[in-house]
Amino acid sequence: MIENRSDTFDVGGELTVHRLGFGAMRLCGEGIVGPPADEGRARAVVQRAVELGVDFVDTADSYGPGVSERLIREAGVTEDVAVATKAGLLRNRDGDWLPHGDPDYIRNQVLVSLDRLGVDEIDLYQFHRPDPDTPFEESVEAFAELKDEGLVRHVGLSNVDVEQLETARDVVDVATVQNEYNPGDREGDRGSARVLDACEEYGIGFIPWFPLGGGELDEKADVIADVAEERDATPEQVTLAWHLQHSPVTLPIPGTSSVEHLEENVAATEIRLTDEELARIGE
Repeated sequence: MIENRSDTFDVGGELTVHRLGFGAMRLCGEGIVGPPADEGRARAVVQRAVELGVDFVDTADSYGPGVSERLIREAGVTEDVAVATKAGLLRNRDGDWLPHGDPDYIRNQVLVSLDRLGVDEIDLYQFHRPDPDTPFEESVEAFAELKDEGLVRHVGLSNVDVEQLETARDVVDVATVQNEYNPGDREGDRGSARVLDACEEYGIGFIPWFPLGGGELDEKADVIADVAEERDATPEQVTLAWHLQHSPVTLPIPGTSSVEHLEENVAATEIRLTDEELARIGE
């Protein structure tokens, strides 16, 4: 029986979750717009994740939009997992991602997400992306107010640099940061390596999005493939194992619409890379 054997992390210092979570973006249709072709299959993926011991599920109001949150509720797992969702991006039928951090919009969206998820409080509510047309502090203050009002248990950020993290920490306790990060790209467009260092210093969870690098890990791809072959594992499994050992605050959330791929991802928690293997991939 495969099970999630990753270490745990206390989000916000008190919400304990296994460090290998599940990203629910790919439960949606093509381009992350609209429903999937088989909604029953999508719900089955979420349910299987919980059976395997995954207790941290990440989504966003913009996935679908609304589709991913609804499917999580319909899967009947919200009482068994910590659900993280986000606000701050608009969508259109062309699949564009449009920053929108207006405080009134955020206050409206938390009510929508609460209803879609069928919960009274969101475990982790994340600001999806800073909006160049809205002062960053004003957006973060809206999230802080939602926490004060009891609608949100913990507040997280996404797609921020170190300076924005420091600004936000003056407004609210930041529980997590979600930035692009993988063995082939540790900077993204936000200087994520420095952000991870700051998260380690402050005890903040770091959620790497695009954790597998989409198969495009540049010079790291051959090294990871070699380690995977030696391990009789997949490159994706080795990459997830690397994330779990790279930093104790890292919470990878690989996403998939396939039960088979989900099981392969969770099996990565059984892999313990050696110091030599970590050095080859890059510590």
